Amino acid sequence: MSTGTDPLAPLAQLPGVPDAVAEVRKAVDRLYGHRVMRRRAAEVTSESALRGARASAALAGADWPLEEVRRRSDFSADPEARTVGAALRIAAEAGQLLSIWRHSPLQVLARLHLLAVGDGDPGAGAGRPRKAGEGVEDLFPLELQPVESVSVEPVAGPLPVLPPAPGAEEVAARLDQLSRLLVARAEGQGVGTPALVVASVVHGELLALRPFGSYNGVIARAAQRIVLIAEGLDPKSICPAEVGLAELGTGAYRQALAGYLSGTPQGMAAWIAHCGAALRLGVRESTAVCEAMQRGMV
Repeated sequence: MSTGTDPLAPLAQLPGVPDAVAEVRKAVDRLYGHRVMRRRAAEVTSESALRGARASAALAGADWPLEEVRRRSDFSADPEARTVGAALRIAAEAGQLLSIWRHSPLQVLARLHLLAVGDGDPGAGAGRPRKAGEGVEDLFPLELQPVESVSVEPVAGPLPVLPPAPGAEEVAARLDQLSRLLVARAEGQGVGTPALVVASVVHGELLALRPFGSYNGVIARAAQRIVLIAEGLDPKSICPAEVGLAELGTGAYRQALAGYLSGTPQGMAAWIAHCGAALRLGVRESTAVCEAMQRGMV
């Protein structure tokens, strides 16, 4: 992963990745060409943020119906409500952090954690990476089955057990490395690597590191969304990959993440393909929203 000016470039050539990139590009372009996007793009963006937040919260253990999320105004009553509130606050502000992300991704990650914690536990280390000896929440506290309309290869055997989160020193070093890579891209280095590859690596690395004591999954998925905006693949943020990740189920998500953690070419390719499949399902979700708007149902 360290040849040429962009260490991510070799990942774009792994078996299956060029096809995944092309399929995602085609799907996103088709959505952006929908006639509803010409006059109601802001509404599609807003609905995408809501649906993405709901799905991200579900993956983090709070699987609420969309209409319940839409109806609620108080998200402080219990842990599930706080998780939904965290996802909503992050979704509402993530797109506004783009200019800061380009020169200081770590500052944005800290801000996302502050938003997630909100007015919750003041001792939760809000806005800073965890220190040595501090615990970290489970990435997959709730098992979500794939939805019936999605074809997912059954996970063979027991689900992989993810390794413990790295120690604080390793987290700090790898976060710094990730930040340097992203800033270099913002400055024009390595711009040839596809957005899907970059977003997948940011997503996977944050899940691997679990840099904060809480809300790591929600933050990793939000960071992926910011990258997709920054890289120009989804500039209006209308493709909620979080929806696709939830629809594919946590078993497939966990297995794909295990591939990323392995660091093997096969594992990395499988992770990028999984992120691509989730993004295409997010496109499907927003396409359905556009169709409903076109029929006057929204």
